[in-house]
Amino acid sequence: MAMFVHLTPAANAARIRRSGIRAVSHGPDGDKGLFCFPVLPSYTLTHQWLRELARHEGPRGLVAVQLRLPDDEPVTVGHYSNRPGRAHTTTTASDAVRRVAALEDPRGWEVFLPRAAARAEVHNVRAVRQVTGWRYFPGSNGTPPCTCYGCRVRGEYGSQRLRRRRPHPLDGPAPATPVLLARIAEAGDPGDAAQLCATLHWFGFRRRGPLSQLAHLADHPDPAVRVALVEAVARWRTPGVDVLLQQLAEDPDEDVREAVGFTDRLPPA
Repeated sequence: MAMFVHLTPAANAARIRRSGIRAVSHGPDGDKGLFCFPVLPSYTLTHQWLRELARHEGPRGLVAVQLRLPDDEPVTVGHYSNRPGRAHTTTTASDAVRRVAALEDPRGWEVFLPRAAARAEVHNVRAVRQVTGWRYFPGSNGTPPCTCYGCRVRGEYGSQRLRRRRPHPLDGPAPATPVLLARIAEAGDPGDAAQLCATLHWFGFRRRGPLSQLAHLADHPDPAVRVALVEAVARWRTPGVDVLLQQLAEDPDEDVREAVGFTDRLPPA
């Protein structure tokens, strides 16, 4: 029997003890199942994924679920990056343990079981040190963290302070609304298209905004500005956004009408 560890929120512990682990994750081939990692002599390597998984949304605090799987159980094993030489391959549970244990650096490797785990296969559910493992990627210590929209985790401890200290050129944090409105005014009338588009980009990060002070851009002669206006207000909850989008849905430029269609804010014609 091969032994693996599956990390999950502590809120799931009682259900796992009662009925096993659900198949809710999607594997490399799109199958539903669960991710796990072989139990190695090193405690740190065995639980290396803990800090990275703890960064994501959901209940706080993780526990380790130890699984006993038959040696011939079909699984896939590979590195999360799926790079050449590290791509996921289908093998057996015992061979996956052998492959990972033989690696010089097994950080970032994972095993995927393409099914649920039955209660009888759950050997133990136990607490685990919450400071174990790497974050962002293996070997990230000493590397400045990325603050782009794709890398950052909304609500993560210290994320706002980090973004202010290391602002991303495209993903913010965005300047204050008065600053952005000043840039709109400085662009002139009808206004420099490049400056207006760059300013409207930052408005798109907000949930509400000064719609009345931007609505005049719906008549700007450059369609790129009108597209940028659509993208800026599409997610706003400000009253009047749907009316403005309805107006832009009848714009003579096809790109503007297409941008409105992508917002899904208006009922189908």
